Amino acid sequence: MSEIMRVDKFISSQLNGVSRKDAKALCRKGEVLVNGNVIKNGDVKITAGKDVVAVQGEEIAYKKYVYIMLNKPQGYVCSTHDGKSPTVLELVPPELFREGLFPAGRLDKDTEGFVLLTDDGELAHKMLSPKSHVEKKYYVELENPVQEYYISEFETGMEIDGGDVCLPARIEFVPENEKACYVYISEGMYHQVKRMFDKLSNKVVFLKRVKIGGLALEPNLAIGQCLELLHKDVEKIL
Repeated sequence: MSEIMRVDKFISSQLNGVSRKDAKALCRKGEVLVNGNVIKNGDVKITAGKDVVAVQGEEIAYKKYVYIMLNKPQGYVCSTHDGKSPTVLELVPPELFREGLFPAGRLDKDTEGFVLLTDDGELAHKMLSPKSHVEKKYYVELENPVQEYYISEFETGMEIDGGDVCLPARIEFVPENEKACYVYISEGMYHQVKRMFDKLSNKVVFLKRVKIGGLALEPNLAIGQCLELLHKDVEKIL
């Protein structure tokens, strides 16, 4: 994973809050080392991922992209900015945040659970492409008990309000709670899970996404908290 770039761009891309202008100033002050040598010109090109860059004595571990698992709480919107409600990006701690982060996919404002935040547009495109059919798993609590016939309704691909026809989906009972279940869908229509249960004359009272593809929400990750992921873990999504 190597990429040729200017040292000022490298520094600003890897250090939150450091602009290109700031990076150039650090170079001029002699506070940037590349492979142990002082670099005073921010235009100098380096091979990211190969050359060793240190700023003010601290070596920078190169990350081409950042991947963050967020356990989204209710009340936040999956957007990079919103004039009315707080966004999921506001939950990212400073040490993990960097420019270009965005939520790969959406959860409703009142839905909790796994949201992937990244600056890797290619991976997000693959993950969200209808051709990929990445399966999402949700924990659902309902107003009324889950019925046995829901299984066949989900499997055949039901038509919901507005004439939208869902792809075949799966439902799994929760033995200890007759009003709870797990739902597996491989698409992401607007309010889809809620609309599917509306079609069955039942109402979703709580919804949480617990898995995307082959990557499950970390069980010990508290609501509102973030966890940085390795690329090899993120690949489980696909």
